[in-house]
Amino acid sequence: MTHPHPTPEAPQVTVRGEGRLEVEPELARIGVAVSARGADRATVLADLTRRNAEVLDLIRGRGAAVAKLETGGFSIAPERPRRGRGEATRIHQGRVRVTVELTDFAVLGELVPELADREQTEVDGPWWELRQDSEAYAEARRLAVAEAVRRARAYAEALGTSLGSLLELSDAGLPGAGAPGGGGFSPVYAAYAEEGAGGAPSLDLEPQRQEVAAEVVARFTMLPPAL
Repeated sequence: MTHPHPTPEAPQVTVRGEGRLEVEPELARIGVAVSARGADRATVLADLTRRNAEVLDLIRGRGAAVAKLETGGFSIAPERPRRGRGEATRIHQGRVRVTVELTDFAVLGELVPELADREQTEVDGPWWELRQDSEAYAEARRLAVAEAVRRARAYAEALGTSLGSLLELSDAGLPGAGAPGGGGFSPVYAAYAEEGAGGAPSLDLEPQRQEVAAEVVARFTMLPPAL
């Protein structure tokens, strides 16, 4: 549909409205990498399989607090020999990486030290996020629309008139949470921990608040002002 052009009898005003708010995150994502290393390929594979299964069982034991658990990659290959050394002895290196999303941050604080306390296990993160269907996105849009209406009304009142009707409302920028990758701790690598050593203390993590933003462009008609 073609919008009518503005005329002195039907002037128009076009404004931009922005909505911003900070909210607590709803999800925390961590990466877990399990490794194995040795001279015998079959032994390395067996160790890697066992450690990976134990890590998965530990994570799954958190029940409903785990929103998502995915294996991101698997590799096992011989290491390149260093210069000046013969190739008779070849070391094999294996690695499996999984990604975990949790909704309970108290469980996160308990799980991270337990994972990091395991042999040949690396943990990094967390990355704080909102759910894709988070109500925060809708609230940011409502704030943006309300700001556009207030701006348009202020312009109309400055001219001694009032708004008529809405002609167009467009999304000037998709709402988005804070930049991913905001973390609360550096990678933790427990290469020399005794496997199965329990009693790891809970880690106190402070969730990083997420900024949500929405932006709209709105076009209104105004009643003709008496200039």
